Amino acid sequence: MSAENVKIRVRSGQNEVEIEAPLSKIHDAINVIPEVVAKLPSPAGAASPVQPSAPAPAASQEAHTQPSSIPVVSIEKGDSLSDVILKFFADNWGRNPRKLQEVREALQSYGLNYPKQSVAVALLRLAKASRIRRFKTEGGEYVYTWATGAVSQPVVVQEPAEEDQLELEASPTG
Repeated sequence: MSAENVKIRVRSGQNEVEIEAPLSKIHDAINVIPEVVAKLPSPAGAASPVQPSAPAPAASQEAHTQPSSIPVVSIEKGDSLSDVILKFFADNWGRNPRKLQEVREALQSYGLNYPKQSVAVALLRLAKASRIRRFKTEGGEYVYTWATGAVSQPVVVQEPAEEDQLELEASPTG
């Protein structure tokens, strides 16, 4: 009897559902899949692959309004801890002040489990290099945020120096 049954396995994030039905009832089993997947818990910011088209915009609006949502970035194999953290803060997620624990949770959501001390040192080094900002809250706890554009302005100010240099070269010949 098991030879006539058909198994369908659907994976959504870390969750997996397997449905087994006789070949004659396979169409009924397929119709049940979206209902089952909709009841599965989904990770924050991730949409399940099988969803009706109408609720999808509501889910994306929900992700944008939550300030503590997970940053949406693309992590490559060769990225260092500092590279990943910079990508997090370059995302809209990093525009709001974030505590060390929030950064660790974001890393863990991508399967990157680093010790607290490693993340703290990486954040401190990025702050000292002016890649991100670090400041104390009223409670005395450090928070981190994306460095503003004011930090990169000195590089832009140096560009007009070429024009000044051209003028200086032209004046001795006159």
